[in-house]
Amino acid sequence: MKKRMMKLSLAVLCLFASLLPITAKEEVSDVGLKGDAKSVYLMEYTTGKVIYAEHENKRLYPASMTKMMGLLLIYEALHDGQLQLNDMVTTSEFAASMGGSQVFLEPQETLSAEDMIKSICIASANDAMVAMGEHLAGSHEAFVKKMNRKAKELGMNNTHFMNATGLHDDKHYTTAKDMALLGQALLKEGGEELLKITSTYDAYIREDSDKKFWLVNTNKLLKQVEGVDGLKTGFTKEALSCITVSAKRKELRLIAVVMGASNAKARNAIASGLLEYGFAQYAQGLLYAKGTRLDTLSFENGKPKQADIVALEDISYVFEKGKEPKEKHKEITITKKKLPYQKNEKIGTVRIEMSDGYYMEAPIGVNRTVLPLDFSDILLKTMRKIIA
Repeated sequence: MKKRMMKLSLAVLCLFASLLPITAKEEVSDVGLKGDAKSVYLMEYTTGKVIYAEHENKRLYPASMTKMMGLLLIYEALHDGQLQLNDMVTTSEFAASMGGSQVFLEPQETLSAEDMIKSICIASANDAMVAMGEHLAGSHEAFVKKMNRKAKELGMNNTHFMNATGLHDDKHYTTAKDMALLGQALLKEGGEELLKITSTYDAYIREDSDKKFWLVNTNKLLKQVEGVDGLKTGFTKEALSCITVSAKRKELRLIAVVMGASNAKARNAIASGLLEYGFAQYAQGLLYAKGTRLDTLSFENGKPKQADIVALEDISYVFEKGKEPKEKHKEITITKKKLPYQKNEKIGTVRIEMSDGYYMEAPIGVNRTVLPLDFSDILLKTMRKIIA
């Protein structure tokens, strides 16, 4: 009788347990978010905080996600004046011969840099990417060298590019973590200019000609997941389906990377799951707004004698919902030792440790221009000391 009662009690407990809700954390530990992909990575954009990762350092083929590096170099050229959106770019025979995803540029055809960028961002056009690379660096080979140099600068330690397109080469590889770092750098450089294009579902090039061409975005998550506004998809038979996707809800922006999924449907489902997990579990807080006073500097031989140290950008942190941390320690380092200091010029950094162990680093400046004392100032100062 006692044995039967124990069995009945166990059965009731099991049934009760099966009816309890499963939290997102339990789902991650029990099931995982990787699906059939070879690697995944989820990070917060502003701070780079890693939210979720599986096999993030496994070297894999990136396919057309490669073009994010080309776009980064393009936007750098735009912002330093080497390139204008209305510059006309000529298509070489080599660029026109790329195949794969393309907008069917013909040898010697010219297209504005703006339309080339649209073709790369929206339609993943190999011909446009190579034409832009040749325009900026003189040759495709020189552009690829620039891509690899930039990868080293960004700390993409497991990445090597053999071409600007992502067409397959055994020596052309990267990782999910490196692609997230690249996506972060591209978003910082391209900003709203870039996002205006990557969030466009369809558009035209050569609009005012008889060769008008319709572009349709390869990133279908734009219409499927709230907040998605970029960045780049990829597919080859060797790489399988890949994506680096960005999404923003309120103040929180996430970057998710999926590599080596079996097909586009699976890839999109995995990317969507990563983003939903991140937005459900994490939030972003603003610790110091841009311009906030962090400390005061005094200058023995400067005028004025004091200035406030201020944050040169918003200093934000990411935290697990329900576990918001507090500032634990703040360390200010002045790297520019000599005056003058111009208002809002970077003169050093602030490093902040939060109570949950997370670190942030941000640039700092002063809230007013501080000049060194000139000869007459020093003479007057000396005379005052003598008189006193």
